Amino acid sequence: MSVTRRLWRIPSAGSLDRLTLVEEALPEPGPGEARLRVEAVGLNFADIFACQGLYSATPSGAFTPGLECAGVIEALGPPRPGDPPALAVGDRVAVLTRFGGYATALNFDLRYAVPFPAQWSQAEAAAWPVQALTAWYGLLPLGGLRPGQCVLVQSAAGGVGLQALSMIGSLGARPIATVGSADKREFLTARRGLDPAAVIVRDRRRFGAQLDAALAAAGAPGLDLVLDAVLGPFFRPAFDRLAPEGRYVLFGAADFMGAGTRPDYLALAWRWLRRPRLDPLAMISANRSFMAFNLIWLWDAVERVPEAVQAIRALVREPPLVGERLPFEQAPQAMRRLQSGRTIGKVILDVRP
Repeated sequence: MSVTRRLWRIPSAGSLDRLTLVEEALPEPGPGEARLRVEAVGLNFADIFACQGLYSATPSGAFTPGLECAGVIEALGPPRPGDPPALAVGDRVAVLTRFGGYATALNFDLRYAVPFPAQWSQAEAAAWPVQALTAWYGLLPLGGLRPGQCVLVQSAAGGVGLQALSMIGSLGARPIATVGSADKREFLTARRGLDPAAVIVRDRRRFGAQLDAALAAAGAPGLDLVLDAVLGPFFRPAFDRLAPEGRYVLFGAADFMGAGTRPDYLALAWRWLRRPRLDPLAMISANRSFMAFNLIWLWDAVERVPEAVQAIRALVREPPLVGERLPFEQAPQAMRRLQSGRTIGKVILDVRP
């Protein structure tokens, strides 16, 4: 028996203006699947890039954005050999989705269910999986973070940045945080307890000098690790300040995001031509490393998710910060809020009956 759901759909990538709220029938879940009544949807920059056609994993043709959501299981499909321990109707779960999360209900593969603490709200659950997995994978498996190391976190007041700061603190490392505005700096110092000398409001004209001052205040000769989703003119000053054995981990390029609903291709072309270029031979001499990743790869390595979630929960026990919540019907407005760069923490869509 099918149910009726609402979802945001874009007929083809190119502009946020193409998003339309539609209604359709959702069939019963198939083998190894469950139907989720969605109560909260987490927004990510990848949603915006995908709708604008700037994300490498953007589906061709019509699609529904959304990489994570949370809700209550309403129905279970037939069991499938090798499935994880059975979930039950009524269970609260977060779900990783390779698109499709902007919906009031969806069928999902049970392997992509992510448990969360009972005391967390659905909004907090929807704010957690993508950000936590991104921060953990960049800092630990790729970055090899160790106690005492000095770590630069770009966009530290965002969802990934706040998760990264919590993990850095748990591991006994020293953070240097960058943000885009003074109010975010105030948030990190007053609400998160960071040393004011370790929080930088990025200025592209003097970013190198800002980093030098923060490193001097930390008593660090260089950066041991950089976690970056900004790129642009802030890349080279940070990379040049890596200490020997330092690692630069890139997982996004927010500098390529414009303010409009559709891409400004002339501006993008200019940024593309001016993008950073590295010399591998110089990296050998300086003993520095550069790595990059897109979390969407995890979709094809889902067997690694439970171990990753367990490792993250050992490092960070507090729920993620939900900075803004908008009704499901205001998804385009919520995406533009995220696009503005003025949000702190996670932006969530509240799904109401």
